Amino acid sequence: MKRLILPFLLLSTTAFSQSNLKPAIDKKATSIESKVIEWRRDFHKYPELGNQEFRTAKVIAEHLRSLGMEVTENVAVTGVVGVLKGGKPGPMVALRADMDALPVTERNDLLFKSVNTATYNGQETGVMHACGHDSHMAILMGVAEVMASMKDQLKGSVKFIFQPAEEGVYDADIAGAELMVKEGVMEDVDAIFGLHIWAQIEAGKIGYRSGPFMAAVDNLNVTITGTQAHGASPWSSVDPIVTSAQAIMGLQTILSRNVNITENPAVVTVGAIHGGIRHNIIPEKVEMIGTIRTFGDEQQALVHRRITEIITNIAESAGAKADVNIGKLYPSTVNPPELTAKVLPSVESAAGKGNVIAMPPVTGAEDFSFFQREKPGFFFFLGGMKKGGDPLITPSHHTPDFFIDESGFLLGVRTLSYLTVDYMEMNKK
Repeated sequence: MKRLILPFLLLSTTAFSQSNLKPAIDKKATSIESKVIEWRRDFHKYPELGNQEFRTAKVIAEHLRSLGMEVTENVAVTGVVGVLKGGKPGPMVALRADMDALPVTERNDLLFKSVNTATYNGQETGVMHACGHDSHMAILMGVAEVMASMKDQLKGSVKFIFQPAEEGVYDADIAGAELMVKEGVMEDVDAIFGLHIWAQIEAGKIGYRSGPFMAAVDNLNVTITGTQAHGASPWSSVDPIVTSAQAIMGLQTILSRNVNITENPAVVTVGAIHGGIRHNIIPEKVEMIGTIRTFGDEQQALVHRRITEIITNIAESAGAKADVNIGKLYPSTVNPPELTAKVLPSVESAAGKGNVIAMPPVTGAEDFSFFQREKPGFFFFLGGMKKGGDPLITPSHHTPDFFIDESGFLLGVRTLSYLTVDYMEMNKK
């Protein structure tokens, strides 16, 4: 069986990397590198929260129109979609960049430091591109310019998806990629590619994983109700605090005894517990909230089931009642192994084989997964750490000191462009 499969893979992956447009891509991408950096700095200075990306969307839409694209605005609230029709028949390749910033007050002393503030969940806060979405947009705008310069030679069409609210919004049940899918943005797409800048990988390198790459993320909300009593006579109570403590410890057995961690990890974290108001009163109820991270639908179902069973049964054994609610947010980001095998030569061609790193699963989450649920999609990390940097001390994503080395942007433009033309070459009509 292996002898039959391996030659097939070799043939298919070789064919995938044969577009003759790559020299032209390299030349054009290099010529606009400074523009990409300029766009990123502009977005960084004027960041906007999810579903509020009004200025951002205007800049993007104007750029796409200047390249002769069909542009649709206000997709999934503030999203922008541009379609570049190639000169030859072929597949529709989608490329995605997220647009939103975070409620974080920047500490970096930059000439293009964020100047924006906003009200988030009733609180005044600074706004910062603390996850690198500014770089994603700038890179994709660069790819759009590269692809437009060779429009007549493209063996297919390209859909540029600029997506709002990847980080989620507190005042809507559905947003971002999920809402874009619901509005039909993926209906005419054959495959989709996307990237995420990564602060713990050196600039000039790319990280990827075949199969489950990033975790599904779900919210956990638990209320344990007991019987209130005086703290001096605990025997007359059903203590929800003690019961909650037992439940929290019980949850740890899911990861140590139920999940096959040799395949993929999982995370169950209780992030807050609230109960009681006075030192000598055993309260009636305790509320807990937490986050769940899993890889793949089967593991997700297992972990969800065990959370409910453990908390419910521990509460019942104490004479208390547990109300367990699990809210699904993003599914796991999964790179299909077959597609990954086919696109890997393109990635290696862009970065150099020694600069492409197979990564372990990442317990962070990405709503790019909603696009992958509709059509085959490949997602990868683009290095954003200065060369020679230490990933252990480099400020991570979602922090006030988050910083990106711009020298890796050119690689991002080249890689997405290579993936696009190679996919077209392989699926030409």
